[in-house]
Amino acid sequence: MKIAIIGGGIGGLCAAVTLQKQGFSVQVYESNATFHPVGAGIGIGSNALQALMEIGVGKDVFANGHALHTQVFQDALGKTLNTIDFTVLKELYGQENITIHRADLHRTFLKALQPNTLHFNKKCIFVDQNDTQVTIHFEDGETVSVDLLIAADGINSSIRQQLVPGSVLRYSGYTCWRGITENKGRIDKYTSTELWSTKGRFGMAPMKDELVYWFACINTSARNPQIQHLASQDIGNLFDHFPEVVNNIISTTPPENILHHDISDIKPLRQFVFGRVVLLGDAAHATTPNMGQGAGQAIEDAIVLGNGFKQFEHVENVLAFYEQKRVARTAKVIRLSRQIGATAQIKFRPLARVRDFLFPFIPSKLLMGRLKFLFDVKLK
Repeated sequence: MKIAIIGGGIGGLCAAVTLQKQGFSVQVYESNATFHPVGAGIGIGSNALQALMEIGVGKDVFANGHALHTQVFQDALGKTLNTIDFTVLKELYGQENITIHRADLHRTFLKALQPNTLHFNKKCIFVDQNDTQVTIHFEDGETVSVDLLIAADGINSSIRQQLVPGSVLRYSGYTCWRGITENKGRIDKYTSTELWSTKGRFGMAPMKDELVYWFACINTSARNPQIQHLASQDIGNLFDHFPEVVNNIISTTPPENILHHDISDIKPLRQFVFGRVVLLGDAAHATTPNMGQGAGQAIEDAIVLGNGFKQFEHVENVLAFYEQKRVARTAKVIRLSRQIGATAQIKFRPLARVRDFLFPFIPSKLLMGRLKFLFDVKLK
């Protein structure tokens, strides 16, 4: 079986590694002209790490990552509202929650690919298919026919737009800066922290090699031109109502290490499979980053699809299995992540006071219980 993957991001590369290990002929087509090792830090939950162990790259990912033991939530003054103990996940599921640089995760997958798998500067314009084959039409005029097409071309997927024209982006109401800088002892080595206020939200987490990954969000209109090109110090000043360490971390981050994006998701889809075209990763279920599950869910997609081929002979049964396993689960992640973001981004002061008053009374076990479905992952 010939399989093509459109998109050389985390989901697409993970799917390629998974399927090549099973002996399939897989080619990956990426629209960018080359691999750029850019991107901020990301979280890999124990659910995703479990999945990566199955395809033999989990140990390398863990070696490039940094374990988190605790998640702390604080108010604008730095007072702790609640905590989550991640060490419980290690005890229950045998894997850690880690942070890792996106580029390091990307390189791990690239290293595991067979030679000549990844093709750059190949932008897919549209696809068509019959009962047995899919034909991909590229911007450079080339066409490629395959037995199965995996669309892993991200939140702005042109293939999803072709198949589901109404699947447009939903702006969350807030925009976000992300960056990586030196820790210099400013935060605890194993604790990620998130601070909430009516003016914005800030999160910081330790990474390998004494680095710290941070994000900073404010409520604003989409594509607000006034905040598109702020300097590090200007971004830091937006959050100077938080403890001093927040402004210090932001303002000392090299400009080339800062990314800025409006935060959007897509309304959960009812199907991921369209004939012999299957949506995967953000192309299928783009979510806001409030649960740190974007990469994790894409990884799960890839492993589940690969496991489907292990269990079923006919591709139709494989794709039905994939869809049954992934649609409802990822829809739950999208909905819950959006709810968490809305709660954390409250700007109406009286409502924020109520939130901050009640949050400390929620047992940490109850918070973990709400996320239990993430870690009780069934990939087969």
